[in-house]
Amino acid sequence: MAIRHLTSCALISLIFAAPALAEEAGEAAPEATEAVASKRSYTAADFARFAPRSALDMLNQIPGFSIAQADQGSRGLGQASGNVLVNSERLSSKSDDIFTQLARIPAGNVVRIDLVDAATLKVPGLTGVVANVISKSDSFSGQFSWNPQVRAHYAHPSWYDGSVSVTGKLGAAEYSLSLVNDANRGAAGGPTIIRNAAGSITERREDIWTYDRDAPKLSGTLKFRGPGTSVGNINASYQRVWERFDEEGLRTPTTGTPRTRLVSSRLSGWNREFGGDFEFALGPGRLKLIGLDRASHEPYWQSVISVPSTGAAATGDRFEQIGERAEHIARAEYSWKMLGGSWQAAGEAAFNRLETSATLGTLNAAGTFDIVPFPEAGGGVKEDRYEGSLSFSRPLAKNLTLQVIGAVERSTLAQTGPGGLVRSFVRPKGSLSLAWKPSKDFDINIKLRRQVGQLSFYDFLARVFLDNGNANTGNNQLRPRQDWTFEGEINKGLGPWGSTKLHWIFKETQDYVTLIPIGGGESVGNVPRARVRFIENVSTINLDPLGFKGAKVNFQAFYQNAAYKDPLGSGRIPFNGYTKLGIEANLRHDIPGSQIAWGVGIGHFEQSMSYRLTEFGHDYEGPFWGSAFIEHKDVMGLTMRLQANNLLGARQHWNRTVFTGPRTTAPIAFTEERNRLIGPIFTFQVKGSF
Repeated sequence: MAIRHLTSCALISLIFAAPALAEEAGEAAPEATEAVASKRSYTAADFARFAPRSALDMLNQIPGFSIAQADQGSRGLGQASGNVLVNSERLSSKSDDIFTQLARIPAGNVVRIDLVDAATLKVPGLTGVVANVISKSDSFSGQFSWNPQVRAHYAHPSWYDGSVSVTGKLGAAEYSLSLVNDANRGAAGGPTIIRNAAGSITERREDIWTYDRDAPKLSGTLKFRGPGTSVGNINASYQRVWERFDEEGLRTPTTGTPRTRLVSSRLSGWNREFGGDFEFALGPGRLKLIGLDRASHEPYWQSVISVPSTGAAATGDRFEQIGERAEHIARAEYSWKMLGGSWQAAGEAAFNRLETSATLGTLNAAGTFDIVPFPEAGGGVKEDRYEGSLSFSRPLAKNLTLQVIGAVERSTLAQTGPGGLVRSFVRPKGSLSLAWKPSKDFDINIKLRRQVGQLSFYDFLARVFLDNGNANTGNNQLRPRQDWTFEGEINKGLGPWGSTKLHWIFKETQDYVTLIPIGGGESVGNVPRARVRFIENVSTINLDPLGFKGAKVNFQAFYQNAAYKDPLGSGRIPFNGYTKLGIEANLRHDIPGSQIAWGVGIGHFEQSMSYRLTEFGHDYEGPFWGSAFIEHKDVMGLTMRLQANNLLGARQHWNRTVFTGPRTTAPIAFTEERNRLIGPIFTFQVKGSF
């Protein structure tokens, strides 16, 4: 406790010392963005043909722009991420994503949307072109959306996916309330073939699985203005989460007894968050104080039961783990002007913890499980982290802006339970960004960044995966990864034809987190180096110049190569199961002079191989996804949309090879070829306002 107090005092001293130096120097403080070329702005008139209901609907129709979600798994609050702001601010929340925030802002409250270069803003950490949604709330308004979904095969219908939200004003305070259910239904079924090392079929399987998820969340925000120019925000949320997975399959060996295999898993938990910030003038600048407290309860179990067709006793196993997570963050940011630019000094303290208990069970003759403790999957992990940073941004020329951030963090990781260990790390972080705007419709952003990744505390602990017959041992030596990233973005307007964006990421990683061999088993651990190369194009092509009035094509394509040196010595292998290629094109036609819109889409995605100590495999869905929709924007004041997905027959595949020992030296034990039907998916959406 004393260390935390001393560190907090040091951070406060840093915050107040920097503006004092500025005051002594007597430097003028011009607005850093004034010299930069004009931004691109969109008003309600630009979206009229789409009849949007929310700010999210509007952003989805901006040419060449795609929403990038903020990093919800980042360390603490840290610098800003993503590419969307609301009234030039980011929300001091980690559980409320930007899509939820935008969906509860009625389109009628949006004054305009500005697209600006991130380096020109007073929000350190952003990259590329950022959408700043300028909104107001002068009166009470509300909106709702209902999105029932059915699938042609296997899946349960989804009747409860939807949202309702209200916004309004109470005196000088603006508020919003929303209830959103993030529902999901999935299913697939079909054959699996098992072959031995010689390629002969040893078993045939027919399986059907279903997955149901409901996660209703109640959220609220309150924005208020205090004395003078002070302003504050309060946000809170509470969410229940229910997940259910069931798989039933018939396994018929070429020799031996057929059996029915039942796989089940359940998660029934909750999470809650309370946060806020308060900003006010202090000396020559402004001080912003931010706090966040969140917690979650995560009970999970999985069982696998095999029932022989002869009527013999069933056999089975069960794994259960209950996790309790908490995070507490305090952050202070002081911003001022000096040396012709904008400065910000920030300090943050974050305290994270995970406490778990776990058991294993074996099915007995009475049909119940004999439960025993599983201490390797229990215990606790906590991290205390302190960070200080200093950022500076200013225009170097009329159309060129620089942003520099320097930071350092000190963290202490402590693990209790088997193999408990306490370790401390001190690591530098930061970034350098340049935004160049040669013309009004052409901009280039580049950024060099040093980051420290956030660990999943569950990775420190042992875990079993009964459905695939795999297990992870615990690893108390796990370290956060550190990344050097060179990222860039080029945006070019194409006049009446639309716009296009080229985005790239080159990343070199130290202590990459993946599966590694430990002792006689494997666990999540670190490899010394890893590399990522990513390039993406996002374009909107308007077809009006070709005479196809009211039509446009949104196109997105990306390719990435992510690999590291195999700990087993086979050379370079890819990150497990990442999407290495994606191509997607969607045509939308808003028929002029009517309230009707229709569209079609096609997509193709390729996943990389996945590797464990004794196996490798390829898990993917495809090869092609197709979709079509028709929409009416005014059915008694409502927007109604019918959409069909997976019209090109994408299927679920899993091809894996399992070895009797390490995959680089041991002989093959068996191969598995899975080919399951997904089928078409139909969604009906109703959106309205009140």
